[in-house]
Amino acid sequence: MPGAASEGGPATIWEKCPGCGEISYKKLLERRLYVCPRCGQHLRLGVEQRLLITVDRGSFRERDAEVSAADPLAFRDRVSYPERLAAARAATGHAEAIVTGTARIGGHAAAVAVFDFAFFGGSMGTAVGERLTRLIEHAAERRLPLVVVSASGGARMQEGIFSLLQMAKVTAALARLRARRVPFVSMLTDPTTGGVAASLALLGDVNLAEPGALIGFAGPRVIEQTIHQKLPAGFQRAEFLLEHGMIDMIVPRAEVRATLARLLELLAGPAVAPKRRRLRRAR
Repeated sequence: MPGAASEGGPATIWEKCPGCGEISYKKLLERRLYVCPRCGQHLRLGVEQRLLITVDRGSFRERDAEVSAADPLAFRDRVSYPERLAAARAATGHAEAIVTGTARIGGHAAAVAVFDFAFFGGSMGTAVGERLTRLIEHAAERRLPLVVVSASGGARMQEGIFSLLQMAKVTAALARLRARRVPFVSMLTDPTTGGVAASLALLGDVNLAEPGALIGFAGPRVIEQTIHQKLPAGFQRAEFLLEHGMIDMIVPRAEVRATLARLLELLAGPAVAPKRRRLRRAR
């Protein structure tokens, strides 16, 4: 995650672009929303940074923060699953790989979910599926447009079949949302792969992506090793998907909030000012 300290050491004031290798002053990158000034690559963001550029300042209200993963399979490798969860929670400050809640985007009330790739690679386990499903059901009940920002490596292997079941669970909830004619805007960021790409991420009424985002089910190296062929240049990148009709629009980071606000205006109607509480006059 941008701005994170290196393992065993203090946070650095420099950040290296994974695309071109350019080393930039971190304060400069912050002002540029973590977009490389040399090659334009969009570096990965944490949840707080993502919310800052997506929703109206101070409007986000988290929901279902108490829903967290268990260890249904008593999964063991070199380090136990509960220990790995504890380490991820300590490193990210979040209890799970997704944060859900309600917010306003350009004045429009919306249900919002943001994946955290820094937490277990944004993998979808039972807690992620439950948080998402609850949010979708809340959006359907309150007729709130749904916005999901995906960044995930797919299903969480430590939960086995329970993790894979979340794909069907979330997809079914989205089908109920669509039946109520509530709009769903999906924002795909780097990377959006595996079970998340194969279920919810590409089911939006409008599918957006950040420039250069890796989007697909299996990774390019896995595909090349399976079919024994060289893939086309840029395969599975956002630009390739746009050219082949898999997504609707590529949105630079600086334009995300304004673009979402315009879409919500078109799909859900004009923004409604929040009701202000009436203050009782002191007698």
